[in-house]
Amino acid sequence: QVQLVESGGGSVQAGGSLRLSCAVSGDTSSSACMGWFRQAPGKEREGVAALYTGGDSTYYAISVKGRFTISQDNAKNTLYLQMNSLIPEDTAMYYCAADLPGPCGGSWFEIYNDMDYWGNGTLVTISS
Repeated sequence: QVQLVESGGGSVQAGGSLRLSCAVSGDTSSSACMGWFRQAPGKEREGVAALYTGGDSTYYAISVKGRFTISQDNAKNTLYLQMNSLIPEDTAMYYCAADLPGPCGGSWFEIYNDMDYWGNGTLVTISS
């Protein structure tokens, strides 16, 4: 069992930055595909960024590539999402998720469907 708790959401103006954190507890001994997903009002949940804790692979949605960076701090059992150059279209509830033991699938469809654990989300609101 793994528990995921997101934090760091908030309201910022377009062009600003936020860093989301996901505290991971429970069985953290296994490797995992760890991901960030988001869901805007009236839209389906979509993948944003993912990484495999057992290697160097990272994955980004086209819409965030070059603006968002996913990273992990193994000592703190924390996953991060650094979000820069934010735009109103980034407004959504952001969720952290884990697929044990990974690795990450070859498409966002696979990555999403393979996730075993989800956090409750943190809200990000970007104003123009």
